[in-house]
Amino acid sequence: MIAVRWIALGLAGLLLAGCTTTSGGTGQSLAFGAASPSGVASGGMLNNAIGAGLDETDRQRAYNAEVAALEDGGPGTPVGWRGDNGAHGTVIAGPAYQRAGYARCRDYSHTIFLQGRTQLSRGAACRAPEGNWTTVDSA
Repeated sequence: MIAVRWIALGLAGLLLAGCTTTSGGTGQSLAFGAASPSGVASGGMLNNAIGAGLDETDRQRAYNAEVAALEDGGPGTPVGWRGDNGAHGTVIAGPAYQRAGYARCRDYSHTIFLQGRTQLSRGAACRAPEGNWTTVDSA
């Protein structure tokens, strides 16, 4: 169990290295899904540009909010998170739609409030046939 957590933490670091979409997609996998013990691997839209300054616990909280918004959030319904040191944020997903090659896609925005600054990321993600979410060019 401890080894699985270390593997998930290592994967989180790799995913956090560059998965932000602001005006277009990169096609990078967000690895949302049921493969890890917690149901997801950390990463998502957080990278060095947005979320810089968050500790690992806050990054996980932010990521969990991303997953909740994409998976189950109502269109336009904010999914919030709050860290222990004052950082907080809101993820909002748009309505689900279909695109060629994907059964379900959603546009999203993630606003992070950290040390008096506001950081915003926007993009689109689609559920791949394998079950993970992947960033795509906005429709």
